[in-house]
Amino acid sequence: MIRNFIFDMGGVLIRFDPELFTDRLNISDPKDKEILLKEIFYSYRWKEMDLGLYDEKEMYQKIIANIPVHLHEAVERLLFHWYEPLIPVEGIDELVFTLKEKGYQIYLLSNAPISQKLYWSDIHCSSCFDGVVVSSFEKCIKPDPKIYRILLDRYDLKAEECFFIDDMPANTDAAERLGIKAYLFDDTDHLKDYLKKEGIL
Repeated sequence: MIRNFIFDMGGVLIRFDPELFTDRLNISDPKDKEILLKEIFYSYRWKEMDLGLYDEKEMYQKIIANIPVHLHEAVERLLFHWYEPLIPVEGIDELVFTLKEKGYQIYLLSNAPISQKLYWSDIHCSSCFDGVVVSSFEKCIKPDPKIYRILLDRYDLKAEECFFIDDMPANTDAAERLGIKAYLFDDTDHLKDYLKKEGIL
């Protein structure tokens, strides 16, 4: 019996779209946009931030050492303000509130830098969550089994009673290997249909 829902954040609760974030800055030169995407979001450094190895201030210094001066302001905007404004995934807030009303416990398991704590409360459905595990505070990231076990142990959850929702196949596969029922997210309507079909919603 499913008693607990575990949600990923970026791509499930909120949109995490690096190209959208750079487009917001109205950068006209495609080469500049490519540099920003490569050096920030698609760089190994972002993964290192998710691991908590350093924060945005440290990352900023590392990035500006490698790119043209005229892009430094854009780097600052993207590192420190990419989530302004936050864009919820369509329909997900309503679903989370519905699950909470039905008595399910709700948890977050997210790969994210330490700045996650700054905007978490701005996610409308965050008030429904009974527990949060974020990679940068644990110094490990999905799909490492260790971070799933941290969540299970910290909140005394049984794997077989958990339903995990993530948009990355490696992450859902890792959850299933631990005995957690997992769903590869694409959009909220498909998820709702699946939950109804399974008799969970």
